[in-house]
Amino acid sequence: MFRDSAIVAHRNLLTILRVPTLLVTATIQPLMFVFLFAYIFGASLGGSQYREFLLAGIFAQTVAFNAAFTTVGLAGDLHTGIIDRMRTLPMSRLAVLMGRTLSDLVVNVLSLIVMVGCGYVVGWRINGGAADAALAFGVILLFAFAMSWVGALTGLLSPTVEVAQSAGLIWLFPLSFISSAFISAETLPGPLRTVAEWNPITAVAASGRELFDNGSPPTFVPATGWAADNCVLYAVICSVVILAVAMPMALLRYRKVASH
Repeated sequence: MFRDSAIVAHRNLLTILRVPTLLVTATIQPLMFVFLFAYIFGASLGGSQYREFLLAGIFAQTVAFNAAFTTVGLAGDLHTGIIDRMRTLPMSRLAVLMGRTLSDLVVNVLSLIVMVGCGYVVGWRINGGAADAALAFGVILLFAFAMSWVGALTGLLSPTVEVAQSAGLIWLFPLSFISSAFISAETLPGPLRTVAEWNPITAVAASGRELFDNGSPPTFVPATGWAADNCVLYAVICSVVILAVAMPMALLRYRKVASH
């Protein structure tokens, strides 16, 4: 299974190398968000202090959005017959999904490298220790891997590639903005504040800020509650739960689709 997964992941990465425009969404879109919020909205939200607050939220949002790679890639393979060809080979069925999610994890690593460089340009810094920074990136990539499995399930459920392209973002946009990725969740009205406080993107963003030792603007109300006080633990729990639910559901759906 591990060998088959590595072969499928290698095949997917070769596709990206031959069609580099596929990386545009993973690199250009987060850069747009950084400059948009850092300089257009950031001036009224805290200036340089807001830019330091912002980057961890951008990291969390970007790896969540990159689940669309898995969604569209798997839907494309399904509807162009690649999955049918793989089904005839003596290979692990899990390897098709694992290879796709692992290759997209590499894309997420590249996205993070680009965003870290952009962050240093706009004034963001890692103020904590090296071990804490490594843990922060580990939490972010664990969340990225979990979201890729959600993307895989979405792609397998989509009847066409066009539906997969929109289905992967319809729920991600509100999920990312009803969070503390860009603002303090405490400023949201009652029900939305509750959603934001327990939102996995909020937990991942808060984990990054805590481990990178990035502060927030003085005008931002600090978050309270168990999820905020234990953001690193809660972010890991969220990712593990997502994996525990999405992986078997995606595999069951793949078996059903591949058997047709």
